[in-house]
This record gives sequence, C-alpha cells and structure tokens, in this order.
Amino acid sequence: MKVRTRIAPSPTGYMHVGTARTALFNYLFAKQNHGEFLLRIEDTDTERSKEEYETDIINGLKWLGLNWDGEIIRQSERLGLYKKYLVQLLNEKKAYYCPHIKEYIEKEKESQLENKQVLFHRCTERDSNLKVGEIIRFKNRALNSVSNEDSLIRTFQDNIRGQIEFFPKLLGDFSLAKNLDAPLYNFAVVIDDHETEITHVIRGEDHLPNTPKQILIQEALGFEQPEYAHLPLILAADRSKLSKRHGAVSVNEFTKLGYLPEAMNNFLALIGWHPKDEKEIFSLEELAKEFQLERVQKAGAIFNIEKLNSINNHYIKEMVPAEISKLIAPYLDMYNPTEAQLIKVAHLFKDRLNIFSEIKELAGFIFALPIYETKLLSWKEEPKEKIKENLQIVLSILENIPKNSFDIDATTTELMPKANEIGRGDLLWPLRVALSGIAKSPSPFEILDVLGKKESINRIKKTIEKLK
Repeated sequence: MKVRTRIAPSPTGYMHVGTARTALFNYLFAKQNHGEFLLRIEDTDTERSKEEYETDIINGLKWLGLNWDGEIIRQSERLGLYKKYLVQLLNEKKAYYCPHIKEYIEKEKESQLENKQVLFHRCTERDSNLKVGEIIRFKNRALNSVSNEDSLIRTFQDNIRGQIEFFPKLLGDFSLAKNLDAPLYNFAVVIDDHETEITHVIRGEDHLPNTPKQILIQEALGFEQPEYAHLPLILAADRSKLSKRHGAVSVNEFTKLGYLPEAMNNFLALIGWHPKDEKEIFSLEELAKEFQLERVQKAGAIFNIEKLNSINNHYIKEMVPAEISKLIAPYLDMYNPTEAQLIKVAHLFKDRLNIFSEIKELAGFIFALPIYETKLLSWKEEPKEKIKENLQIVLSILENIPKNSFDIDATTTELMPKANEIGRGDLLWPLRVALSGIAKSPSPFEILDVLGKKESINRIKKTIEKLK
C-alpha cells in the first residue's frame, strides 16, 4: 500500500509553527517513502473557521515549499459522507441519541469531581431505539460489564513513543456529533483518514488522548487502523507551551520579519528530531533522505530563536547581493532607494543580517543621517579642534579623487597612508561617525562606497560645521 500522510489544520487561527513542523514531518515521511502528502482543512467549526485563516494556512505551506498532492480536502464539503456513517452506527446500535442536556452533563461532572471519579458520561437511554435527543454518542462496549474483555487495558503502537496503554471504560460514551449534520472532531477525522487511505497519522502529542477514541470508532466501523506517531510539543525557553507571549509564533509573522523558507524548514526539522551526525544545515531534499521517525525525541523540544537566526544568517550569506536586494527592498521603501543602492547595501550588510527586517535599523543611516552628539566623534577623548583638523585632512583627500573612481580601492589607497601617519583611530573613527552617525557601523571605506562622493563629502562638511 502506498504511504499516505496528511496535515489537517483547522482554519480558526493563523498557521502556528507547531502546525508547520507537523506538516514538514508528514511531508518528509511521505517523500522519503515515495508516497503522498495530503492537505485537509478541518472547517466544521463554522463559528470559528474563517476564510482568512484558511488562506494563511495555504500560503504558509506554499511559502515553505511543502506542496501537497491532489486537491485540498475540506470537511465542510463532506457532511453527507459523515452522515452516512453516523446513520450506519445508529442502525447497528453502536451509537445512540443522548437526551441529556448540557446542565445535566455539568451536574454529572461536578458529582464525579466531588467523588474523585474519572470524568465520563454513561447515558441511561443508551439502549433506547428512540430519537430522544440531538447529540449522537458512541455506545462504548466497555461500559456493559466490568468483566467484559473490552473493559480491560488496551494498547496501540506509536512509532515514536512505543506501546501506549488505554482503558476503554474510562472513555465513557463520548460524543460523535451534535446532530446528523454536525460531526465532531474525533468522528470526522476517522472517516476522512479512512476515505483518503491515510496510512500514517503523524501529529502533535496534544492529540494523544484522542487516539483511543478514534481507534474504538475505527473498530466499530470495520476500518483498518493507520499507524500513529505523536510528536513532542514545541516549548518556549521556560519550557512552557510556545505562545504569543513568547514573541512570533505564526508562520505569517516569521515571513514578515524576513526569514527564509529554507531556513525555517531546516530549523523546524531540528526541533525534536536529531540527524545521525552533527550536521545542522539541510536542504528540503536532504531532509527527505535523512529524516526518520525513530530519531524523533519524546520530550518537548525548545524553540531556540538564536538558533533560527543563526541558520537564517547562514542562508543569507550564501545569497548574492542582487537576490538580497529584492528581499530587503520592502523594509527600505520609505527611502525610495535605487536598485544600485539596494545592491550596495545588500553587499555591505549580508554577513551581518540575521533577518531581512533588521536592514532598516542597520542601514537606515545610509539614507538618512541620524542626529548624534559631537562627543561621539572623539577617539580617546580628542579635543574638538583636533577632530576638526583630521576631518579637514580627510575632506581634502577625498575631494581630489575623481567621481568616476570613487570606490573602496581608491579611498583606501588614498586615506590609509595618512591614517597610518596620524593614527588610524584618530583619522578613521571621526570619519566613520561623520558618515554614519552611529558608534557601530561598517568600515568607513565601505560606507564611502555606498554613499558615493557627493553625499560623503556633504556629510563630512556638515560634521565640520557641527564642530565649530
């Protein structure tokens, strides 16, 4: 049988990095086994599902390059299919209509809590043939008799966690649907996985409590059980569940910040999975060859933003300035830069960039000189007169360089002999500040090249005036 995996997000929020990692692992496993990777949108929650969230999920998968096979499957378009199987279970007396209203269930729950009992519902009308309510519940055989073999401990195999035990009786008569036209998650997912011939269900460990219920439904309908693998949760640095309070958590946010999809895939793969060796940089194709479910850890995995930044920086360094210039352009559009300026800025900052959005802060001085105090010009507390004198020397040298020859080689050749004579810090530090207005910047020769002769001289003259 051909391996088939799926990602099945609910369009009730923007695509979380946890969903992205689950999608990645499903994609890698399918491709490694020459199988198929499907996309199913679980949109039966009509109140919370929104088109903008579905669009975000689809765009997120496309951005990551996790292209699915076939058409998108939407649960909202399959209600007739779920209804058919609900009717089947009702006719076979494996499900029933429960008459108990919400208030009754709440009182039952309160009583069980008081008596320190396991929380589950067993309906007094479960053997009735009458439609006495709207809620359709699964008739759990394990509740029939304490000696029944169905009430004993059951097991299923998890490809990450090994053998998992569960007690069917403690699941009670769980809900399958609000009515014939409103299936609930645990029921719909079983039908969908069966109908689309999913062979491996790879999902987060937060779904682990759902698996026993789904196995019981599969057995009641005579379906073959897929293989399961439950991934560790992605945790923040404080080992709590990763959420918005820890910063960006949606793929959309990381896209806006200027992360590369290849870096994000590379990073997500290393959250909870370990390759055979110490290698950390992988293309998507390499990951598909290397990935193994057996090497996924059981414990929660930490989302290390410094690690993500380091990997993203690696990929940026491998790009040519012309490519980078297109990706930094949106963050500098308020300055209306030319294409030539963008390429020079890209060349200047490519090794310093962790994410593309940083370019606004790093390169802002190129387009608009910030306001700074004259004391910043001082190298080892030099007096203003000496600083002004040194800048006058620089100015006279730069003015004599022809405009069409004004580049790094020319400025370095002309200025360095004088810098070595006077003192590199004494001459080049105030030049750097005069050009950038900040303490930490690229070398003055690189800045001169990006600014060009006219703007460089203009800034030096303004600084000299500032010192008067």
